[in-house]
Amino acid sequence: MSISPVAAQRLRDLALLRRVRDRMDREYTQPLDVEALARGVNMSAGHLSRQFRLAYGESPYSYLMTRRIERAMALLRRGDLSVTEVCFAVGCSSLGTFSTRFTELVGMPPSTYRREVGNATAGMPHCVVKQVTRPVRNREAPVAAPHLA
Repeated sequence: MSISPVAAQRLRDLALLRRVRDRMDREYTQPLDVEALARGVNMSAGHLSRQFRLAYGESPYSYLMTRRIERAMALLRRGDLSVTEVCFAVGCSSLGTFSTRFTELVGMPPSTYRREVGNATAGMPHCVVKQVTRPVRNREAPVAAPHLA
C-alpha cells in the first residue's frame, strides 16, 4: 500500500520541522531567526512558520523563546548571575524583550523569580525542579492580582 503524494510531502515536512526544532534546542544561545532556520532546511520562511505552527502549536520564535526562558529559569535559580547576565547567556539581545517574555511565561519578572524561587527549590531533586518550574506556553501564566488590604 502506497501513501499519497500529499501525505508523503507532509511526512517530509515533519522530518524537516523536527530538524528545525532540534536545532533550536541545541543552538538556543545563537542568534537564530526564521529565515536562517528555513534556509537550513530549504524552505521558505513563510512555509516554515505555517508548518511549524501546525505541527507544534506555536511559532518558531515562540518555541525558541520558551527554550531560552527555561534555561534562564535554571540559571536564575542558581543565583550566581545577574538578570542581565542571564539574558545574554541564553541568547537574548534585548533585556526588555527577555523580561517581558519571561514575565508572560513564568508569571513574574526574572528578578522576582531569582529572589523567590531560588530558595524555594533548594534540596529538591533536579528532575522534580525541572517539572515544577517548567514555563507555561502561549501566555498562559496566571497574572498575580494586586493584594488589597
